[in-house]
Amino acid sequence: MKTISIYVDSLIEASGLTGNTVTVVRHILLVIIAVVLSALAGILFRKILKPLVLKITAKTKNTWDDILLSDRVLTSASQIVPAVVIWVLLPMVFSQYLVVREVIARITAVYITVMSVRLAIVLIDSLQQLGKGKRSAKHQYFHSFCGVLKILIIFIAVIVVVAIVINKNPATLFAGLGATSAIMMLVFKDTISGLVAGIRLTSNDMLHKGDWITVPKSGVDGNVEDITLTTVKVRNFDNTIVTVTPQTLVDDSFQNWIGMQNSPGRRVKRRVFYDFRSIRPVDDVLKAMLIEKKYFTEKEIKPGMVNLTLFRNYVERYLAANPMVNAKMTLMVRQLEPTSTGLPVEFYFFVHDKEWVAYEHNLAVIMEHIYAVTPHFGLTIYQQLAADATVTV
Repeated sequence: MKTISIYVDSLIEASGLTGNTVTVVRHILLVIIAVVLSALAGILFRKILKPLVLKITAKTKNTWDDILLSDRVLTSASQIVPAVVIWVLLPMVFSQYLVVREVIARITAVYITVMSVRLAIVLIDSLQQLGKGKRSAKHQYFHSFCGVLKILIIFIAVIVVVAIVINKNPATLFAGLGATSAIMMLVFKDTISGLVAGIRLTSNDMLHKGDWITVPKSGVDGNVEDITLTTVKVRNFDNTIVTVTPQTLVDDSFQNWIGMQNSPGRRVKRRVFYDFRSIRPVDDVLKAMLIEKKYFTEKEIKPGMVNLTLFRNYVERYLAANPMVNAKMTLMVRQLEPTSTGLPVEFYFFVHDKEWVAYEHNLAVIMEHIYAVTPHFGLTIYQQLAADATVTV
């Protein structure tokens, strides 16, 4: 810096200028030099250093350096370099104009602070990309922590900027925040409650990105797309986006289907009502038909057996042999408490394919077969058409 000042003084002296003009010309030249040097530093960073760093990170096998030293991060850093050069050259440029130097120094300090905060936020966003797509509680907790860290950085930056503008020590302003803590708690109430709820969700492994959840009170039935401090974004299966607060999920109950998705089968629990009048002992005609259709052998149909008993046994064997059904999981056909609308029989089993469309198709095929063979056992399914008109089929 002294060399530049000496060179400018020599140039002015060689030009033959005298009087007050020397001071004006000297400051003009120093300002021009400072602006040129700051612009040159920014250009060198963007045109030489940034491409060099990007090439180096592209050749490495690691992915973290590509994210932390991405083009966006380096571009944000390049916007700080010219201001730093101006900050360094200020004492030399305005050595005789203290007021001007103080004003420009504060403006430059505010700019450096704001751009540094922007760089920090971009860097934190890049850090969040390291765990993108992962569903573990650790990465979800880290995502929430990054959100808190950004809020904290912005809050500190605001205090620093105010301190620079009013020419006060930032530590003094921080010490005075104790009196306004109640107001700050009120302002950041949703953020704080969201943080606590988010920590409870992630630390207890209750929710992850990509989970299928159902919240009946909020009309939520879809996959979690994003979890932040204040919102949980869910894309419903009709492609509508629903946002709920983490506090809502913690305070109220919600259903997470991740256990089903990770299990070897998806549950089917269907209830069919059978007419009591069709339940009867097996006679010779029905016995002959069941043997003819190869549902049972003659030895399997013992005297006094009831058609509903044979029907339940048949359906259980059919389900156990069906390749769409996971026979290793719970499988049963059971009676429930009799009702005025017939005897409820529940079909409880698990199918292999858990994908929604395939699950519904497989379920339909199985239940349609059960409905179709019901008359073969002399049974009728209870069907109520109107309040005063009841028929059976």
